[in-house]
Amino acid sequence: MRFSGSPLRLLRPLLQSRPFHPLRRCCLSKLLANSSTASCRRLSTEGPASQRAIGQDSMEVLGHSYPRDNFTNVTPKILAKVGRNLHNQSHHPLWLIKERIKAHFYSAYVGRWGNPLFSVHDNLSPVVTVEQNFDSLLIPPDHPSRKRGDNYYVNRKTMLRAHTSAHQRELVSAGLDAFLMVGDVYRRDEIDASHYPVFHQMEGVRLFCNHELFSRVHRGDDLALLERGGRRTPQKQETHSLEAVKLLEFDLKQTLTRLVTHLFGGDVEVRWVDCYFPFTHPSFEMEVRFQGNWMEVLGCGVMEQELLNSAGAGNKVGWAFGLGLERLAMVLYSIPDIRLFWSQDERFLRQFRVQNIQQPVCFQPLSKYPPLHNDISFWLPESSEAFTQNDFYELVRSVGGDMVEKVSLVDEFQHPKTGRRSQCYRIIYRHMERTLTQQEVRLVHEHIERAAEAELGVQGRY
Repeated sequence: MRFSGSPLRLLRPLLQSRPFHPLRRCCLSKLLANSSTASCRRLSTEGPASQRAIGQDSMEVLGHSYPRDNFTNVTPKILAKVGRNLHNQSHHPLWLIKERIKAHFYSAYVGRWGNPLFSVHDNLSPVVTVEQNFDSLLIPPDHPSRKRGDNYYVNRKTMLRAHTSAHQRELVSAGLDAFLMVGDVYRRDEIDASHYPVFHQMEGVRLFCNHELFSRVHRGDDLALLERGGRRTPQKQETHSLEAVKLLEFDLKQTLTRLVTHLFGGDVEVRWVDCYFPFTHPSFEMEVRFQGNWMEVLGCGVMEQELLNSAGAGNKVGWAFGLGLERLAMVLYSIPDIRLFWSQDERFLRQFRVQNIQQPVCFQPLSKYPPLHNDISFWLPESSEAFTQNDFYELVRSVGGDMVEKVSLVDEFQHPKTGRRSQCYRIIYRHMERTLTQQEVRLVHEHIERAAEAELGVQGRY
């Protein structure tokens, strides 16, 4: 399920925000065209590593070639993350969170013959169609979540998924009534300790037929999931009976309360907040009180019946939820910076090699290396649509990579006579595993300055 920018608000476009202009492609287009191929592990279980490459006219991802067009904005640094599958790397903190949730569902929800009720799908390719990512979830054509500036597009019809919900219809169409979906998702976003262009989501879906939902209700045979001639209210969809929605809501909230109790402990406080998502109604966000503050942990809701109808499950009703693995891991394991999840430093990884996945882990910080600050000021292009902050953030990522800890807008100025606008950004450089020198940072910073002028049409004030 899609959530907004923070690693845990992943359902926003499913239950829980600036285009990269192709006009000036001097620096980064050379990076794209000249990028060497890099090996990666396939998302599927079909075999050995595949090659990833960005050419002048095509892009190769996980063994498949895709044509490029004026919508293409995937960079080599992002493409290098595809296939890393942190959630499937044994004893990685994201793997630990996934396995804890999976073990809970396996033990708490058992089918008639003693088998786990929920199936788990954690190796589906992150390359999806725009139709899968948006249209299949009833997200309107003008919805802001579709913006080219907020997503990574392979081309106009293909993209790196922005939420795991992109696979929801295909799994329901395959006949699955209860499943967990886990995977890496991709979003252009700001740069700080809690945002990263790649993060990981888990969503759950549960469908019920008439008998399953009403079997424990007195005279349940007299009740129905759907009704004709109904109307949409804040409590229900027009096709749902009120009895069905109330039972779905109860089952959903009970399921998720059990889950967070399993993760946070029996004393956890929970509250529910009404909200809006395009593909569920009614919809809710769950918050838990953690260290004295209320923290949102997931989004959920009753699935839109139109979505189920399109997947061939129109005789059933269901609920869905979505959560972010990074947010949970950062809270439960006290991990201070989201970049650490991509670290291959043994001092980080060995802390999570526990014998029991339920064993508490409190991350012991690595040496805190000193930050280096550099500012960059420039005049913006005259056209207001020719530059957006996400364009600049993505350019900084493409050049500086994980050397960049944070980028923040620190000043804006409009010339009183000409009306020209300028912005000043502060870039904080800090490596997670070693001390940076001002000399090497200055080289990167100068590269960012040149690339910003060439790619974004700004005029430097440095």
